[in-house]
Amino acid sequence: MRKNLRDSEEFQHVYRNGKRYDGALITVFVIENQDSQHRLGVTASRKALGKAVQRNRAKRLLREAFRSSEESLQALATSYDWVLNAKARILSEKLQGPASEFQQIIEKVRKVETLATQK
Repeated sequence: MRKNLRDSEEFQHVYRNGKRYDGALITVFVIENQDSQHRLGVTASRKALGKAVQRNRAKRLLREAFRSSEESLQALATSYDWVLNAKARILSEKLQGPASEFQQIIEKVRKVETLATQK
């Protein structure tokens, strides 16, 4: 069972102190946590996506992209807090688009980890 980021303070901590990764469909903020597992926060703003139906679909896509990346996430050396922000283009995609973009971002995080351990 994964934990979720719940309150505004947790989201703000990740936004202020985390590393940002921009993609065509999503923006990801990530920061190490002291937990034994990854935690997820998902946002889909009214400004970017419009109606609630569209925001809910975007959030479902992001949660599923995170869930389907479980294996890659477990391969990381550290646990992280992840905040996934949906961009308007995500609505024109099926699950594969956001999932593959999230995989690429996980790979970038893994490379940063590797570089940090080599120092």
